[in-house]
Amino acid sequence: MFRPTPSKVRTCARNTVKSLAKRTSINVVACPQRNFTSLNNTFKRNSTPHTQSNQVRCYADAKEVTVKVPDLGDSISEGYVQSYLFEVGQSFKEDDVVVQLETDKATADVRAPASGTLTAQLAKIKDAVSVGAELFKFTPGDAPAATEAAPKDIKKEEPKKEEPKKEVKKEEPKKEEPKKEAPKSTPAPTSSKSTPATSGSSRGETRSPMSRMRLKIGSRLKEAQNTYAMLTTFNEIDMSGITNLREKYKDAFQEKHGVKLGFMSAFVAASAQALKEFPSVNAVIDGEDIVHRDYVDISVAVATPSGLVVPVLRDCDQKSYADIEKNIGELGEKARKGGITMEDMKGGTFTISNGGVFGSLFGTPIINPPQSAILGMHGTFKRPVVINDQIVIRPMMYVALTYDHRIIDGREGVLFLKRIKSLVEDPAQLLLA
Repeated sequence: MFRPTPSKVRTCARNTVKSLAKRTSINVVACPQRNFTSLNNTFKRNSTPHTQSNQVRCYADAKEVTVKVPDLGDSISEGYVQSYLFEVGQSFKEDDVVVQLETDKATADVRAPASGTLTAQLAKIKDAVSVGAELFKFTPGDAPAATEAAPKDIKKEEPKKEEPKKEVKKEEPKKEEPKKEAPKSTPAPTSSKSTPATSGSSRGETRSPMSRMRLKIGSRLKEAQNTYAMLTTFNEIDMSGITNLREKYKDAFQEKHGVKLGFMSAFVAASAQALKEFPSVNAVIDGEDIVHRDYVDISVAVATPSGLVVPVLRDCDQKSYADIEKNIGELGEKARKGGITMEDMKGGTFTISNGGVFGSLFGTPIINPPQSAILGMHGTFKRPVVINDQIVIRPMMYVALTYDHRIIDGREGVLFLKRIKSLVEDPAQLLLA
């Protein structure tokens, strides 16, 4: 490829400017000097599409841009290179995801600050990289490599088409022999029966490394067991009140607010109200001090293919029932698409875990540090219960509250859970609150 000197490049650009009015069929693809950037854009607007041979290309030494590891969020200082989505020499557009980093909480995407061509991968897969470390280099600009790659691929494919033609001619005389051997292929069914028998009796083992998120989850849960004086109290909730409310107003609610009326929002709203009435459940121990929070940020545990993530609903005590439902829907959609960010999981004063979506009947949740309590929801099942001395069938749910007994007394823990039970069974109280 022709690469003129910088002086010839400037001369080339000046001559092109002078002849622009007469030679509009010439397309200047790249101009290396800053003074000619606007001229380059003018050429692209005024020119028409051309073939490769009609293009005039001016090249210069373009400066490489080095992209570093961005800020990964609160208390996260490093991540691990999970994958490169572009190989060296491939072009990408601005805001394309180039590298995916795995952290202790989620997967972070590193995007391209501008369009360009990847020139170097400065970290290997599974390498630990700290915030500010160099990740990759690229040459900015709309690289013509993508347009040039097409004819190269076509040329490589042409000889491949000729080879099978020659092989077909050689195989023509051999086609007569398999016709005679066709009846010999009948024993194949017997061999196919033996293969599943051997595969079914396999007793092999497969070892795979744990993800950084899974390792961190295990470490934090074990740390909670070793640090907190965890105690769990249980209760049961008659879900007929919220079920009837949902059946009666779900269409009107969706038409007005654009989201479906679910059960989780009722528990979030009830928990927010109970946390304001029992501030010790919303507090946390820090060293030898007790930190009381004047705000209510509720973490909602969500299971994803890569592990458990806990996005946070901010200021739940200040939001309406509809606002809470909207936020839950937004976070659920982001979780399904793998778009939960570090900022979404930062903070939290109380956690709700809903094992009922998987059919759980009963369980004891583990506190999510640095919080002091967690509410565990379970499945709703019809059971016979006694109401007004009558045995009736009602949809019932067991709920569990695990709390840190160092800061929350048994009386407060039991009354806190009873308050949630009362609010959910009579959802009109949530609207009045």
